[in-house]
Amino acid sequence: MIKFIQCTQFINKDLDMYHIESNTPALARTSNLNEELGQVEYIFSDKTGTLTRNMMEFFKCSIGGEIYGTGITEIERGSLERKGLKVNEANKSTTAIHEKGFNFDDARLMRGAWRNEANPEICKEFFRCLAICHTVLPEGEESPEKIVYQAASPDEAALVTAAKNFGFFFYRRTPTTIVVRESHVEKMGKIQDVVYEILNVLEFNSTRKRQSVVCRYPNGRLVLYCKGADSVIYERLADGNEDIKRVTREHLEQFGSAGLRTLCLAYRELSSELYEKWNEKFIQAKSSLREREKKLDEVAELIEKELTLIGSTAIEDKLQVGVPSCIETLSKAGIKIWVLTGDKMETAINIAYACSLIDNEMKQFIISSETDAVREVEDKGDPVEISRFIRDLVKTELERCLEEAQHDLHTLTGPKLALVIDGKCLMYALDPNLRVKLLKLSLACTSVVCCRVSPLQKAQVTSLVKKGARKITLSIGDGANDVSMIQAAHVGVGISGLEGMQAVMASDFAIAQFRFLTDLLLVHGRWSYVRLCKVITYFFYKNLTFTLTQFWFTFQTGFSGQRFYDDWFQSLYNVIFTALPVIIVGLFDKDVSASLSKKHPELYKEGIQNTFFKWRVVAVWAFFSFYQSLVFYYFTVTASQNGHNSSGKTFGLWDVSTMAFTCVVVTVNLRLLMACNSITRWHSISISGSILAWFLFIFLYSAIMTPYDRQENVYFVIYVLMSTFYFYLTLLHVPVVALLGDFIYLGLQRWFAPYDYQIIQEVYRNNPEENTRTEHLEIGNHLTPDEARSYAITQLPRETSKHTGFAFDSPGYESFFASQQGVFAPQKPWDVARRASMRQPTHLQ
Repeated sequence: MIKFIQCTQFINKDLDMYHIESNTPALARTSNLNEELGQVEYIFSDKTGTLTRNMMEFFKCSIGGEIYGTGITEIERGSLERKGLKVNEANKSTTAIHEKGFNFDDARLMRGAWRNEANPEICKEFFRCLAICHTVLPEGEESPEKIVYQAASPDEAALVTAAKNFGFFFYRRTPTTIVVRESHVEKMGKIQDVVYEILNVLEFNSTRKRQSVVCRYPNGRLVLYCKGADSVIYERLADGNEDIKRVTREHLEQFGSAGLRTLCLAYRELSSELYEKWNEKFIQAKSSLREREKKLDEVAELIEKELTLIGSTAIEDKLQVGVPSCIETLSKAGIKIWVLTGDKMETAINIAYACSLIDNEMKQFIISSETDAVREVEDKGDPVEISRFIRDLVKTELERCLEEAQHDLHTLTGPKLALVIDGKCLMYALDPNLRVKLLKLSLACTSVVCCRVSPLQKAQVTSLVKKGARKITLSIGDGANDVSMIQAAHVGVGISGLEGMQAVMASDFAIAQFRFLTDLLLVHGRWSYVRLCKVITYFFYKNLTFTLTQFWFTFQTGFSGQRFYDDWFQSLYNVIFTALPVIIVGLFDKDVSASLSKKHPELYKEGIQNTFFKWRVVAVWAFFSFYQSLVFYYFTVTASQNGHNSSGKTFGLWDVSTMAFTCVVVTVNLRLLMACNSITRWHSISISGSILAWFLFIFLYSAIMTPYDRQENVYFVIYVLMSTFYFYLTLLHVPVVALLGDFIYLGLQRWFAPYDYQIIQEVYRNNPEENTRTEHLEIGNHLTPDEARSYAITQLPRETSKHTGFAFDSPGYESFFASQQGVFAPQKPWDVARRASMRQPTHLQ
């Protein structure tokens, strides 16, 4: 019940996790993992659509060894600012166009100016590859201004939009043809519609990392157009044109350094005989009933070779708002963030810099297969030798990096560590013989970036840490390629972005933006963990106390089986008399407010370390349960030996047991009040109501239970007890004596060994915040979506918790804040008197 309400009322209705632009609130799709949100130590994140907006814009390109495009990306601007260099913004030309999917500025390619380039034929092939090699569906009017492209991914839509703006306007598709309106092809100003027959489509998947189309021109020319990742395209290029290959590779690295997503474009001229032979095999594979996908990939390999490189594209995908500050906050909370992406290494590294995942003060370990030594071996074309060489290289690099990492970790002033590894090296590093070294190195690093990885590798890396480190892991992604990673982690978070709902449907929690992880983990996750720890340990305490009281009674009955309490007392103890207060605590108890949880993210480390559910904590509750059960039984029994009722009779079994049960109900409810960090009217109502419910029940039960109803005789017991001085004296003293030990322990613990949240409570004790989250939630329940948007803009939800019971000032302020700076400062208990007499310093307020 507690978990369900935490999800539906708190997480789902949190305005701080409501995305105004898309009208998307947070969504908890399960209520079983609330407390694990407060214990996450490793986050595995996709890049595209998760850290970035997934709003692709064609930004630059390389055609025939010549680079085009003059803009500066956010990543380039940030890189220059980190180096202290001035950013010079170039003036846009008159031919610059900025629309959805296209943000390109270079007059050499616009409005037919490409005809004046040194190699206009390769420019023509480049544009036709963009306009033909895709699976986009056009919708709407067949005009460049009004047409809408429906694409499987934003990348494809951006590439087709680029072809349109370059003068190759794709506007119609049939099952077998594509119609492109080409401008300035034969001569400047001439526009013609060209129908290309689509013979075969070799679709993209995460294994192939490329897409190809076989088309026939109106003049009968057969061409295979192919676009894909540079790593797979370069492996399939024909010999020759080494200069263009080298220059294009340099351009790819330059684009990657600017944080751009790159694709290589290539084509191949096909003869009719070659195509007919290949097409027969393709039809057989396509009609196969077994392993169709595998056979199609094998057939595609037969024709996707001997390619001629055309050039490359560079697409910008900007970071989401608030990603750098979110990652920085999560890092302060002790959470290690790994980025698993399919982009180039240069792109991944620069994105990591841009979102504060890596900084210049970190020591970076880079394990890459993009080295000259690897390229030399790959040029020989021996797969066995290539595999052996890369495996040895990965083993050597892992051993070297692990040795350096262990050395840095043993130094007091050692730098933070970051690991960057590409997919090809990761494939060998995940080998059973090397995965232990990879795990040790990864766990020693603050940040890890895996680039050029497949969806399967994402899941393998997540499982490696989940099973090897035995820490709580969280995966977050937005697309179908992230589903395996999301399902492999303890907690899966889906982002409801532009790539469909597959990730959301496979996740445990859904949010609209990456930055909402701060509220999901540091606020709701931490609150849920602290509350549930308190609820579980309290359940253990109150039931152990109740049971042990009966256990002591068995020593006087010779273990005869005689019951100490009435059956109805035992049945209703957990159902009515102690049920509601613990639910209220599990829902409303707050040690610190939401804003303070985000202002001091170090508080989250208590959840990572499982501070509130260790054996020591359970043992303390068990000890006081043992102590209180002795007080309940022996105090009431001893005090009743010389007592008697108004008729002169001594107290019997049911008089004593009813008195003891009354003390138990009162004490365990008051003990819960002592454990509360904040007290609301709901706490007061539930605790007083539970105690009142016991008295109402026993009054009614004693009145209707006649002496002949059953063997146990509780008839009129409470009326007899309440007519004696013994009842009031016992009811006053027993709970006080029982709770005295808890009171002393809590005071000493808060004084000499305070938790981090207790220090924050003392620091902000005289600085309460004004607006409560509860107020905003109640208001939000009655708002329409439009009203909620304006309300979210004008109001900033904050959290107020009127802390009570701060009878002891904590001496640990310096040690807490010093630990955040990495400095050790011992606590000084003898400073309490001085600290208690001082006003709160202004700089702490």
